[in-house]
Amino acid sequence: MYNVVKYLRLSKEFDLTQEELAIALGVSRHTIISIEKGGNTTAEMVLKLGHFFDKDPREIFFTHDVAHSLHRDKRKVI
Repeated sequence: MYNVVKYLRLSKEFDLTQEELAIALGVSRHTIISIEKGGNTTAEMVLKLGHFFDKDPREIFFTHDVAHSLHRDKRKVI
């Protein structure tokens, strides 16, 4: 699942290691690695990340996937 977690984590505003983010969210570093690599995650984790980064979860997840699927579907209709 496309997301911008790594970008946010490394941004000037946060500047966190994977371990620091994992501790802040109460998960393992492996979980953060998996999310950053595009692995599936739970709705609860999506909401936690949105809250942590003070962003709507849709700004963190789905943006590329949704735009791509809408574009793909539009081509089929035409």
